[in-house]
Amino acid sequence: MSIHVFPAPARIVAPVAQEAGTFPVRRLFCVGRNYAAHAREMGADPEREPPFFFTKPADALVTSGADTPYPPMTENLHHEIELVVAIGKGGAAIPEATALAHVYGYAVGLDLTRRDLQEEAKAMRRPWDMAKGFDASAPLGDIQPAARIGHPAKGRITLKVNGQLRQDGDLADQIWRVPEIIACLSRLVALAPGDLIFTGTPEGVGPLRRGDVLEGAIAGVGSLQTKIV
Repeated sequence: MSIHVFPAPARIVAPVAQEAGTFPVRRLFCVGRNYAAHAREMGADPEREPPFFFTKPADALVTSGADTPYPPMTENLHHEIELVVAIGKGGAAIPEATALAHVYGYAVGLDLTRRDLQEEAKAMRRPWDMAKGFDASAPLGDIQPAARIGHPAKGRITLKVNGQLRQDGDLADQIWRVPEIIACLSRLVALAPGDLIFTGTPEGVGPLRRGDVLEGAIAGVGSLQTKIV
């Protein structure tokens, strides 16, 4: 039996709706610019090019409606509401036709972004890591098993800040659908149970301030609530 030189960190888990058990989290992958209108508002060409991915650490999750701390080193924190795919069966080079068999469930998530750091990184042709993968950068609602809700391909996705609607789109507007995302990502890395995939955000991203209350929702999937503190 091996002995650690210091106590091992606690396992990162996410709540599962109406279940006593939790979802053990392995890695967080995110798809960039997966809605044409959002691509345009960010100054990008929305043409259907191959998807690109970035990552966040698993311990960036904020769950169970907990408060989300405003991160340091930014004056322009942005919200991005997203459908999150929870992988329950691993694999590499997964065919698109069978990709949904690898999905355990779905959740509502937020990809929080230090936009000023991201813009600086873009201008200097540097990685986005510190703009995207900081502490508490990934609030997540309860995971809904696909066995209960199916595989949503359309449905309203919204985010309210202090009761005011900020983002309002539809999953049907995604450039790359969930089976395509899984197929593409699994050609780059072998997916494993516990992986979460944030699938991109519709238009309407914008700044947040301390004290803001966020309410996200996806029809047929669920909701998310958090307060920026």
